[in-house]
Amino acid sequence: MRVILADDSVLLREGLTRLLADAGHEVVAAVGDAPALVEAVERHRPDVAVVDVRMPPTHKDDGLRAALEIRERLPGVGVLVLSQYVEQHYAARLLAGSTEGLGYLLKDRVSEVAEFLDSLERVSAGGTAFDPEVVRQLLARTTHADPLSRLSPREGEVLRLLAEGLVNAAIAERLHVSLSTVEKHVNALMDKLDLPRQPGYSRRVLAVLRYLES
Repeated sequence: MRVILADDSVLLREGLTRLLADAGHEVVAAVGDAPALVEAVERHRPDVAVVDVRMPPTHKDDGLRAALEIRERLPGVGVLVLSQYVEQHYAARLLAGSTEGLGYLLKDRVSEVAEFLDSLERVSAGGTAFDPEVVRQLLARTTHADPLSRLSPREGEVLRLLAEGLVNAAIAERLHVSLSTVEKHVNALMDKLDLPRQPGYSRRVLAVLRYLES
């Protein structure tokens, strides 16, 4: 099995390289940042890439975004995410496509070398390997009710106009309704979005931010 390792920890890269060599596998490249990972995969076309989530250049979700790019451009390359974190947004996107040759393990929960090697070999062969905790967190994300889904069509329209910067009077004119009707929609949508009624917070700004995040 030909493997590429991507982790910003030199010690981890060196340790995994020796572990895999002892198990009869070839590490064709070991890199420390996301751009180098994509470049190495394109050059070597390995059986599987082992990828950390938080890597340079931003130390946020660069590894997962690189994994998505690899899956899109080279779907025949297996990807095993090995991290301390469950980055839910990009992990969900990763799993939204085909799960053949895909895995996601948490470093702290891999208790045996044999378990890791077995997972790696399954991913290389086109199978899957997911830590139950990863699955639990992703399911919790997907089943959590989206606050925007609570809004009526009219409330959603009012929120969109708020995000465009319109004041209540302008919204009333745009929708051909009374100002008091707009005020009722605004108050209702803010309550449905669970926005705090606290001094120092602008509920209108918070509502717009919630809309832009969706």
